[in-house]
Amino acid sequence: MERVMAELANYFAKKDGMQLHLIMYGIKRDIFYPLPADIIMHQPSFPFDDNRRLMSTIKTLFYLRKKIKEIKPDAILSFGEYWNNFVLMATLGLRYPVFVSDRSQPDKSLGRVQDKLRNWLYPFAKGVIAQTRKAKELYQSMYRHSNITVIGNPIRAIENTAANFQRENIVLMVGRLIKSKHQDKLIELFVKINKPGWKLVIVGYDHLKQRNLERLQALVQALDASDKVVLAGKQYHVEEYYLKSKIFAFTSSSEGFPNVIGEAMSAGLPVVAFDCVAGPSEMIVDNENGFLIPLFDCDLFQQKLSLLMNDETLREKMGSDAKEGIKNFDVDHIGDQFYNFILPAH
Repeated sequence: MERVMAELANYFAKKDGMQLHLIMYGIKRDIFYPLPADIIMHQPSFPFDDNRRLMSTIKTLFYLRKKIKEIKPDAILSFGEYWNNFVLMATLGLRYPVFVSDRSQPDKSLGRVQDKLRNWLYPFAKGVIAQTRKAKELYQSMYRHSNITVIGNPIRAIENTAANFQRENIVLMVGRLIKSKHQDKLIELFVKINKPGWKLVIVGYDHLKQRNLERLQALVQALDASDKVVLAGKQYHVEEYYLKSKIFAFTSSSEGFPNVIGEAMSAGLPVVAFDCVAGPSEMIVDNENGFLIPLFDCDLFQQKLSLLMNDETLREKMGSDAKEGIKNFDVDHIGDQFYNFILPAH
């Protein structure tokens, strides 16, 4: 979500006459991805005290409303289910058009209170941006809204610039170490393939207080696979991993629009992924630039992954098709769609 917002910020900043504001109001307000130098940043002067959550939430709500009235924006773009509810609540009764985009699995419940808030507040949005066609179908049945559009995520181009570029026998997965990514299933089926000279590299870090790194490390030890499986942790230059790998494997069962699949394809990798509710099927054409596997069919996943590991010609053909197909999601193309939807008269 942060990466997409940063990509769009850099795209919008190039527009003539555009004044771009970014309001950061969450518990953590650190910046991970590069932002344009001329963006105008805003954040509350007070920290969000999680021990006094209700009071901090109310203070932040009034801060957001006051700041938006000061900026007087032509359009407001909000990302994230909880945050969208918050922004729509803060702008009730104001004349500024708010456009919201959910960023997770579209049929995922956020809990009774948040679900009720979404059903009540989303009709007040000027427009709703779905990441996939499936998400739009679901939103049309969930929300009473007539202005829902589909815009995928901008996928940054990952190009090799090294003269001595050479890929290694690596199957790569990139994703937070959370249970819905099912890295454990990928480790188990990779070890079963038992292809000499190949490694599985998993890039990602613990999230949602689940402490999955310890669990995955224990699994690798139990399978006696320390020489085959690398848990690489958090990486700031993940593009280096895309460029030195040969296959991308993705065992997630819950997605909105997985950027990592697009980035892997941009780097020329064939992808094997579970065909979860939304996301992978927007980018992968089954049997052409990768394989879409029915959810939790680990035997078929293992079969297709093994096929790619053993067939260099197929890998290179699918990787080339993946690199070409993902160009439909380049930053300028997606940026234009966002711009024309939220600022159609400009």
